[in-house]
Order: sequence, then C-alpha cells, then structure tokens
Amino acid sequence: MTNNFQQPDIQGYYGLFGGAYIPEMLHQNVEELRTQYLSIMDEPDFKAEVNALLKDYVGRPTPLFLAERLSAVYQTNIYLKREDLCHTGAHKINNTIGQILLARRLGKTRIIAETGAGQHGVATATVCALKGMECIVYMGEKDIARQAPNVARMKMLGATVIPATSGSKTLKDATNEAIRDWINHPHNTHYIIGSVVGPHPYPDMVARFQSIISEEIRRQLKEKTGHELPTHVVACVGGGSNAAGAFYHFLNEPTVQLVAVEAAGHGVHTGMSAATTQLGKPGILHGSKSLVMQTADGQVVEPHSISAGLDYPGVGPLHAHLYQSGRGVFLSATDAEALEAAFYISKTEGIIPALETAHAFAVLGKIKFTKSDRVVICLSGRGDKDLATYMEEMDGGR
Repeated sequence: MTNNFQQPDIQGYYGLFGGAYIPEMLHQNVEELRTQYLSIMDEPDFKAEVNALLKDYVGRPTPLFLAERLSAVYQTNIYLKREDLCHTGAHKINNTIGQILLARRLGKTRIIAETGAGQHGVATATVCALKGMECIVYMGEKDIARQAPNVARMKMLGATVIPATSGSKTLKDATNEAIRDWINHPHNTHYIIGSVVGPHPYPDMVARFQSIISEEIRRQLKEKTGHELPTHVVACVGGGSNAAGAFYHFLNEPTVQLVAVEAAGHGVHTGMSAATTQLGKPGILHGSKSLVMQTADGQVVEPHSISAGLDYPGVGPLHAHLYQSGRGVFLSATDAEALEAAFYISKTEGIIPALETAHAFAVLGKIKFTKSDRVVICLSGRGDKDLATYMEEMDGGR
C-alpha cells in the first residue's frame, strides 16, 4: 500500500476506494475532465486567476486564531482555522472558484450543483453570478425547509433551486437529481460537485482546490509557534471536503494526528445516524466505491443528522482509505453533543459555528492532549444558516 495518501492511483483509487462508476452517457464528460483537469490546474494563467480571486474575492488567507479560553479549558493550545470568514461563510467557495474557471476553459456554459446545508449551493451560485453563467442547484425538500436563509441567498444570486422530493429528501437525493440532469445535458453542462465524492477525478480535484486550507495552516503555524506541523488536525466529515482540505498537506506527515468527526445523529446504533465509517461497508454511491451505509442487499440506508451538510450515507474515498488504513482517527458526535458544543463555543470564543463545524468541537473532551500540543480545528462554516435550529433549542429552555 502506498504511503502517499494525497493522490489516488491512475484509476482514481485511494487504496481500495475510488474509481469512476458512471453511466455510459457520462463517460465523455468524465473522461474530458479526467484527461484535462491536472494540466489546466497547472497552467500559470489558471493558477494566477485562482489565486487572485482567492485573495481579492474570497478574502484569503483566512486567519489562524489561538482560542485562548478554549485552550485553557483543555489545557493545550487550540487554534481555529477561520474558514467561516471566507466570502459566503464557509470553505465551499475555495472549490467553486477553481471549478468555475475550469468549466470555462472546457467551454461549458451551464452549471449544476447539489447542496445539503446550502453552503455549496450558495458558493456555486456566487461564482456563477461572478462569471455570468447559468446555475441550477438541486437541494432536498427537507433541507430547503431547514436551511431557508441559504435558499433565499441562492435565488437572490440568480440560481434556480430545484427541490429533490424522493427518498429522504436530503443531500443524497439532491445528488441523484444532479446526476440525472448531467446525463440529460452532457455537452454544455459542468457539474460542480461540492465534496470529495463522486467519480474520479472529482475527489482528487476537490481535495486539491481545498488544500489551500492546510497550505495556509502550515505557514501560519510556523509564524506563530516556530513549528509548521500541528500535533492534531480536527475537522467534521460528511462527504469530507473541509477535512480533506485541512488534512491535505499533513497526510504524509505521520506525526500529525488527523481526527475526522462524523455525525452520530441520535446515536451511532439508533438507526438515526450518519456515522458512515462505523456503520458502512464497501459499496458504490454516486459514482465511486467507498464506505456506504447500506442494507444486506445493498439498498442505501437513509442517514440522519441535525446538520444538513453531514446528512449523507457515504464518505469520500480518501476518507474511507484514511479510516481503513488507520491513518485517520474517526470519532462521532450526536445531535445533542453538537448543539451543546455550538452554544459553548459561541459563549466561550464569541464565534457562532455552523452545526456541521460544531461536531468537530464536540469531541475535544474525547481526545487526550498535552500542554505542548498544537491542535488545529477547521472552523469550516459560520452559524447564520442554522439560527432557526439554534433558536428552537433556546426556546426549548437552553
């Protein structure tokens, strides 16, 4: 087994996971992307355009903030990578900037996307508005109801939001609908997948666009501490793009413990969970082989999480490989633990995190730290979109 965890092999596999399992109608699109994405991403003009937009439009680099009160509680040094301060409020814009520029170079005129929490949908609608391209976003009917502010933002940005009304009416079903659309519009359409999932080359491409997070962490930590390697990097994982970005430049550094936090919902074994590495087994979902929550006869099990962005029955193939190989430590947090953490961080550090991110904070008490550790938490998104859920909790007596 390769010790290079960053890149998949030529077939798009990380260990046992990855590949491209696609209908024949999509073969031309995926092949076009696979054969050109690396050369396009390596072009000096492309790099310059991406970097200029990341700096002047997205607001990068995002700060690496020493959370002093949180550090005192856990008797260690906890730094927050402030992806919540990116334009649109989350890390998702890092990827959509890269993909919209890539799509233009491939001659595409129409963009489709799927979204759960709505942050990827907003980020896609944002870059489509910036570049004057048609934008269609598929979103589960259930998620449209619980993430209303983001739906309004997408529409204001000019996107068409189409509800997915099948299955659990969440992220999995939105992804199904987006793939159907792509099959029906193969020539003029680029599908901006928002996470490190889907057929090769998407997991690798999205991880590369998000790797700006860990690239900055290394540089910023060196400036602040004299050490460019943290001892721990902690990030929430649904499909896993913020975690892939935060882990990327530490994947081949064995001294750095990578901690991925999944959504346990009502509890890992309650039947109302999205803790894929604990409950899944190898299977095919949305174009790649990974760990998938499924029944004995291969039917996808409906996931549950209070956070729409983690409400997914699979995990990206890179993360499946990190789990199976033991390179990553996979923990989980329940809905109740995530809510508790969200209120705690808000009152301790003056930062209201997204519900997804709150899962990462929720496991700090489950990890043993020393006073000299350098712990980086990827604060992947801000909590504006989750205020309705937080208000319900406050109305319930918190």
